[in-house]
Amino acid sequence: GSQYPGMGQELTEQFPELEKIYDTGSEILGFDLKQACWNFPAEELAKTETAQPAILAASLIAFEAVQKLGISPAMVAGHSLGEYAAMAASGMLSLEDAFRVIKARAAAMGRCAEGQDGSMAAVMGLPPEEIAQVCEETEGFVLPVNFNSPVQTVIAGESGAVAAAMEKFAEMGKKSVKLAVSAAFHSKLMQPAAEEFRAAIQDIPFQAPKLDFYSNLTGEKLTDFSDMPGYLADHLVSPVQFVRELQAIHSAGADGFVECGPNKVLTGLVKKTLSGIPAFNVENAKTYAKLAEACGKES
Repeated sequence: GSQYPGMGQELTEQFPELEKIYDTGSEILGFDLKQACWNFPAEELAKTETAQPAILAASLIAFEAVQKLGISPAMVAGHSLGEYAAMAASGMLSLEDAFRVIKARAAAMGRCAEGQDGSMAAVMGLPPEEIAQVCEETEGFVLPVNFNSPVQTVIAGESGAVAAAMEKFAEMGKKSVKLAVSAAFHSKLMQPAAEEFRAAIQDIPFQAPKLDFYSNLTGEKLTDFSDMPGYLADHLVSPVQFVRELQAIHSAGADGFVECGPNKVLTGLVKKTLSGIPAFNVENAKTYAKLAEACGKES
């Protein structure tokens, strides 16, 4: 998900019972989550401590709305932060514990970001191997961290090294776009956050999921749930293997994808990675009606 002011509002107005998701989050976070999602200005909403639980709430609201169409997923996945919504959707985390975990994650990441000069950039139109080669030849710390689609990979590292790599891509005639983030996520620069986060969630209970859960870390179905605090700490400092994950989900029999949450970034990545597979995003009344129509349902 990618946050924006007003996310989740139309679906909650359509299904008022979904307000319970905001209420639960507000109680655990100590601020009015509905107010944040609906009325905060963009720059306020973008702050890590607000954005992460807000995106989680909007994603779960969309997920609950989709199920009202009689659509039950066979498997779940998310990209980076989205993996937490997938955990809640699969029954691995209760709604309350999902917000507890995300509160701890956002706090740890926010503190870590303040102490580093890191950045990220999306690189288009080059295979990951070539991007890795450029990063290796660039002075300073920079490497590929999000394998998003065959034509998009995100790099992360020290701000100077990321800028230098972007210059090299420009010389090669390839487009790169700096991301509006405050740190080099999914890299070793987040190690202090990973350690703090792991300690903070050590006592939160994780259940085996009721649905097949696919992992950013391995790009495969996750089968070992014995140390989820350790898994999520590793998740903070490891690349997101999203291309491999989509291919594994498709190989396991998925014949359609529904992205639940703000914006449609992942729907675009599905379409770039898997040709001819139906993919829908649900974030508001219009996209909900479009999915309902495609399924022959009343919205």
